Amino acid sequence: MSGPRVWIGPGDDDGRIAAAVTRGGGAVAPDSVDADAVVWLEYSRPEELLEALNNDIRWVQLPAAGVERWLDLVDGRRTWTGAQGAYAGQVAEHAAALVLAASKHLPQAARARSWGAEPGRPLEGATVGIVGAGAIGRALAPLLAPFGVRILAQTRSGRTVDGAERTAGADGLAEVLRESDYVVLAAPLTRETRGLMGASELDLIGPDGWLVNVARGALVRTDDLVAALREGRIGGACLDVTDPEPLPDDHPLWGFPNVLITPHVANPPAYERDLLAARVEENVRRFAAGEELAGRIDPERGY
Repeated sequence: MSGPRVWIGPGDDDGRIAAAVTRGGGAVAPDSVDADAVVWLEYSRPEELLEALNNDIRWVQLPAAGVERWLDLVDGRRTWTGAQGAYAGQVAEHAAALVLAASKHLPQAARARSWGAEPGRPLEGATVGIVGAGAIGRALAPLLAPFGVRILAQTRSGRTVDGAERTAGADGLAEVLRESDYVVLAAPLTRETRGLMGASELDLIGPDGWLVNVARGALVRTDDLVAALREGRIGGACLDVTDPEPLPDDHPLWGFPNVLITPHVANPPAYERDLLAARVEENVRRFAAGEELAGRIDPERGY
């Protein structure tokens, strides 16, 4: 199979994706009419992507790891791929930083106006539960290993995760939450995982446990989290994503001293394009060789 003719759009490529297409053995098409593959750079208005797809396009590369906004477009006529795993290292670093911030009670300490803030606790010997331990979870485990933590993992299939003492399947979530001092959400947003963390799940984490979310805000029922924080039923939360997002200025989550919120920057925009370019280059090369493409989307699973 020859390399694809790839249309890159819409928006400004700045040359990095085009260079990746060329390095992978493909050619950049001037528009979608003459293309047989598309690298889509726009995160909003998925209906515009539908309009750009001609009958000859055999592969669509999406820019995000979370592909829920495009799922209604995914069909069996062409191969659809996302950026699943491409940004895992960056997101795992941010997750590790948030776990450390939680253990040292940095949200409280940073808000203190005088000495005497509640001290944190050692991370060594703590249990970290990774919920949805795919590429991010596999990247996070070795980052936390030097701190002497015990790692539990939970995945849809229960497949073993390197670095985890134990991996639970879909029916093992409650056990992982109950045993964890810090729960890191790294799951995709699907029909099954939307609202995954509600009042009962937060109660399992308990008044000394912390929730860390670097995945999707809608995994958490925000009103339930606010109630659990207000009533002291959970120790705290470190959130890179929220529901709604952006979080309104007057939202109650901003007011809790034991909540740290970062503005969806676990995958820094300054590095995102380079990481996407690496995925595009890999997939163009695979396409040319007739191999399975990385990040192939399964619409039934939702990722």
